[in-house]
Amino acid sequence: MAEPYLTLEEQIEHETEVKGSRFICLLAPASSEEAARAVVAGRRELHADATHNCSAYVIGGDRRVQRADDDGEPGGTAGAPMLETLLRRGIGDVVAVVTRYFGGVKLGAGGLVRAYGGAVAKTLDLSAPVTMVPARVMTVTVDHVQAGRLENSLRASPYEIRRVRYGARVGLEVAVRESELAAFPDWVATLTAGRAVVEPGEAVHLRQEGG
Repeated sequence: MAEPYLTLEEQIEHETEVKGSRFICLLAPASSEEAARAVVAGRRELHADATHNCSAYVIGGDRRVQRADDDGEPGGTAGAPMLETLLRRGIGDVVAVVTRYFGGVKLGAGGLVRAYGGAVAKTLDLSAPVTMVPARVMTVTVDHVQAGRLENSLRASPYEIRRVRYGARVGLEVAVRESELAAFPDWVATLTAGRAVVEPGEAVHLRQEGG
Protein backbone atom coordinates (compact mmCIF):
# COMPACT_ATOMS: atom_id res chain seq x y z
CA MET A 1 0.00 0.00 0.00
CA ALA A 2 1.10 3.60 -0.58
CA GLU A 3 3.11 5.66 1.87
CA PRO A 4 1.83 8.61 3.93
CA TYR A 5 2.34 12.06 2.46
CA LEU A 6 1.77 15.70 3.34
CA THR A 7 -0.70 18.02 1.68
CA LEU A 8 -2.36 21.40 2.20
CA GLU A 9 -6.01 22.08 2.97
CA GLU A 10 -5.86 25.82 2.27
CA GLN A 11 -4.06 28.17 -0.08
CA ILE A 12 -1.12 30.17 1.22
CA GLU A 13 0.81 33.01 -0.42
CA HIS A 14 4.17 34.53 0.47
CA GLU A 15 6.38 37.10 -1.22
CA THR A 16 10.17 37.31 -1.22
CA GLU A 17 12.56 39.75 -2.88
CA VAL A 18 15.90 38.92 -4.49
CA LYS A 19 18.01 41.77 -5.92
CA GLY A 20 14.96 43.85 -6.68
CA SER A 21 12.91 41.05 -8.26
CA ARG A 22 9.67 40.16 -6.50
CA PHE A 23 8.83 36.46 -6.20
CA ILE A 24 5.22 35.81 -5.16
CA CYS A 25 4.59 32.16 -4.33
CA LEU A 26 1.13 30.63 -4.12
CA LEU A 27 0.68 27.09 -2.82
CA ALA A 28 -2.76 25.54 -3.27
CA PRO A 29 -4.37 22.13 -2.78
CA ALA A 30 -5.00 20.27 -6.05
CA SER A 31 -6.41 16.75 -6.12
CA SER A 32 -6.22 16.45 -9.92
CA GLU A 33 -4.15 17.73 -12.81
CA GLU A 34 -7.18 19.68 -14.03
CA ALA A 35 -7.44 21.46 -10.68
CA ALA A 36 -3.73 22.29 -10.73
CA ARG A 37 -3.94 23.70 -14.25
CA ALA A 38 -6.91 25.84 -13.23
CA VAL A 39 -4.89 27.36 -10.38
CA VAL A 40 -1.99 28.10 -12.74
CA ALA A 41 -4.34 29.69 -15.29
CA GLY A 42 -5.92 31.81 -12.58
CA ARG A 43 -2.55 33.13 -11.41
CA ARG A 44 -1.48 33.93 -14.96
CA GLU A 45 -4.68 35.89 -15.43
CA LEU A 46 -4.30 37.68 -12.09
CA HIS A 47 -0.65 38.52 -12.74
CA ALA A 48 -0.82 39.01 -16.51
CA ASP A 49 1.65 41.90 -16.20
CA ALA A 50 4.29 39.77 -14.47
CA THR A 51 7.57 38.82 -16.13
CA HIS A 52 7.00 35.10 -15.46
CA ASN A 53 4.44 32.82 -13.82
CA CYS A 54 6.34 29.58 -13.23
CA SER A 55 4.65 26.49 -11.85
CA ALA A 56 5.07 22.98 -10.52
CA TYR A 57 2.64 20.44 -9.16
CA VAL A 58 2.54 16.97 -7.67
CA ILE A 59 -0.69 14.99 -7.87
CA GLY A 60 -1.38 11.83 -5.89
CA GLY A 61 0.11 10.39 -2.75
CA ASP A 62 2.17 8.13 -5.03
CA ARG A 63 3.47 11.25 -6.88
CA ARG A 64 2.05 9.74 -10.08
CA VAL A 65 1.79 13.14 -11.81
CA GLN A 66 4.67 15.61 -11.67
CA ARG A 67 4.86 18.69 -13.87
CA ALA A 68 7.10 21.75 -13.99
CA ASP A 69 6.96 24.83 -16.23
CA ASP A 70 9.66 27.52 -16.52
CA ASP A 71 7.33 29.97 -18.35
CA GLY A 72 10.12 31.62 -20.27
CA GLU A 73 12.89 31.45 -17.67
CA PRO A 74 16.04 29.54 -18.79
CA GLY A 75 15.31 25.81 -18.92
CA GLY A 76 15.48 24.05 -15.57
CA THR A 77 15.95 27.21 -13.49
CA ALA A 78 12.39 27.71 -12.22
CA GLY A 79 9.85 24.90 -12.47
CA ALA A 80 12.38 22.14 -11.76
CA PRO A 81 13.68 23.54 -8.45
CA MET A 82 10.09 24.29 -7.44
CA LEU A 83 9.10 20.68 -8.14
CA GLU A 84 12.19 19.34 -6.39
CA THR A 85 11.29 21.33 -3.28
CA LEU A 86 7.77 19.88 -3.21
CA LEU A 87 9.09 16.34 -3.63
CA ARG A 88 11.85 16.78 -1.05
CA ARG A 89 9.26 17.93 1.50
CA GLY A 90 7.03 14.91 0.78
CA ILE A 91 4.18 17.03 -0.57
CA GLY A 92 1.38 15.65 -2.75
CA ASP A 93 -1.84 17.01 -4.25
CA VAL A 94 -0.38 20.53 -4.27
CA VAL A 95 0.36 23.11 -6.97
CA ALA A 96 2.93 25.89 -6.63
CA VAL A 97 2.96 29.03 -8.77
CA VAL A 98 5.78 31.54 -8.40
CA THR A 99 5.15 34.91 -10.05
CA ARG A 100 8.21 37.01 -10.81
CA TYR A 101 8.31 40.74 -11.36
CA PHE A 102 11.77 41.49 -12.74
CA GLY A 103 13.72 44.04 -10.72
CA GLY A 104 16.36 44.99 -13.26
CA VAL A 105 19.20 42.75 -12.07
CA LYS A 106 19.81 39.38 -13.74
CA LEU A 107 20.29 36.57 -11.23
CA GLY A 108 22.04 33.99 -13.38
CA ALA A 109 21.06 30.32 -13.57
CA GLY A 110 22.17 29.50 -10.03
CA GLY A 111 20.48 32.56 -8.62
CA LEU A 112 17.22 31.70 -10.35
CA VAL A 113 17.30 28.12 -9.05
CA ARG A 114 17.81 29.40 -5.50
CA ALA A 115 15.17 32.10 -5.86
CA TYR A 116 12.42 29.87 -7.23
CA GLY A 117 13.18 26.87 -5.02
CA GLY A 118 13.59 29.17 -2.03
CA ALA A 119 10.26 30.90 -2.68
CA VAL A 120 8.47 27.55 -2.46
CA ALA A 121 10.48 26.42 0.57
CA LYS A 122 9.79 29.62 2.52
CA THR A 123 6.08 29.42 1.75
CA LEU A 124 5.98 25.79 2.86
CA ASP A 125 7.69 26.84 6.10
CA LEU A 126 4.74 29.15 6.77
CA SER A 127 2.07 26.59 5.85
CA ALA A 128 0.27 24.06 8.02
CA PRO A 129 0.46 20.76 6.11
CA VAL A 130 -1.63 17.79 7.14
CA THR A 131 -0.58 14.15 6.97
CA MET A 132 -2.52 11.82 4.68
CA VAL A 133 -2.21 8.13 5.52
CA PRO A 134 -2.94 5.03 3.40
CA ALA A 135 -6.49 3.71 3.52
CA ARG A 136 -8.79 1.45 1.58
CA VAL A 137 -12.42 1.79 0.51
CA MET A 138 -14.39 -1.13 1.94
CA THR A 139 -17.88 -1.98 0.71
CA VAL A 140 -20.23 -3.18 3.44
CA THR A 141 -23.43 -4.80 2.19
CA VAL A 142 -26.32 -5.29 4.63
CA ASP A 143 -30.09 -5.76 4.70
CA HIS A 144 -32.24 -2.63 4.83
CA VAL A 145 -33.33 -3.39 8.39
CA GLN A 146 -29.71 -3.17 9.60
CA ALA A 147 -28.55 -0.33 7.37
CA GLY A 148 -29.80 2.57 9.47
CA ARG A 149 -28.12 1.48 12.68
CA LEU A 150 -24.91 0.62 10.86
CA GLU A 151 -24.80 3.96 9.05
CA ASN A 152 -25.35 5.86 12.31
CA SER A 153 -22.56 3.90 13.99
CA LEU A 154 -20.23 4.53 11.06
CA ARG A 155 -20.88 8.27 11.14
CA ALA A 156 -19.95 8.32 14.82
CA SER A 157 -16.79 6.31 14.18
CA PRO A 158 -13.31 7.15 12.79
CA TYR A 159 -14.37 5.53 9.52
CA GLU A 160 -15.46 7.72 6.60
CA ILE A 161 -18.61 6.96 4.59
CA ARG A 162 -17.99 7.78 0.93
CA ARG A 163 -21.25 6.58 -0.61
CA VAL A 164 -24.46 4.72 0.19
CA ARG A 165 -26.17 2.66 -2.53
CA TYR A 166 -29.72 1.36 -2.16
CA GLY A 167 -30.96 -1.72 -3.99
CA ALA A 168 -32.16 -5.14 -2.90
CA ARG A 169 -29.62 -4.62 -0.12
CA VAL A 170 -27.75 -1.51 1.04
CA GLY A 171 -24.12 -1.03 0.11
CA LEU A 172 -22.02 1.42 2.13
CA GLU A 173 -18.63 2.43 0.77
CA VAL A 174 -16.41 3.20 3.74
CA ALA A 175 -12.82 4.50 3.74
CA VAL A 176 -10.78 2.76 6.43
CA ARG A 177 -7.24 3.72 7.44
CA GLU A 178 -4.64 1.01 6.96
CA SER A 179 -3.99 0.84 10.70
CA GLU A 180 -7.67 -0.01 11.28
CA LEU A 181 -8.21 -2.48 8.43
CA ALA A 182 -7.65 -5.64 10.48
CA ALA A 183 -10.22 -4.65 13.12
CA PHE A 184 -12.87 -3.27 10.75
CA PRO A 185 -14.58 -6.56 9.67
CA ASP A 186 -14.97 -7.66 13.30
CA TRP A 187 -16.36 -4.24 14.22
CA VAL A 188 -18.96 -4.54 11.46
CA ALA A 189 -19.72 -8.15 12.40
CA THR A 190 -20.42 -7.17 15.99
CA LEU A 191 -22.89 -4.47 14.91
CA THR A 192 -24.68 -6.68 12.39
CA ALA A 193 -24.55 -10.05 14.17
CA GLY A 194 -22.29 -11.28 11.39
CA ARG A 195 -24.86 -10.70 8.66
CA ALA A 196 -22.91 -8.08 6.68
CA VAL A 197 -20.59 -8.75 3.76
CA VAL A 198 -17.35 -6.75 3.78
CA GLU A 199 -15.34 -6.47 0.56
CA PRO A 200 -12.11 -4.48 -0.06
CA GLY A 201 -11.92 -1.92 -2.84
CA GLU A 202 -9.58 0.81 -4.08
CA ALA A 203 -6.62 2.22 -2.19
CA VAL A 204 -6.99 5.86 -1.10
CA HIS A 205 -5.56 8.24 1.50
CA LEU A 206 -7.31 9.82 4.51
CA ARG A 207 -6.26 12.60 6.82
CA GLN A 208 -4.37 11.22 9.79
CA GLU A 209 -6.52 11.10 12.91
CA GLY A 210 -5.73 14.03 15.13
CA GLY A 211 -3.69 15.62 12.35
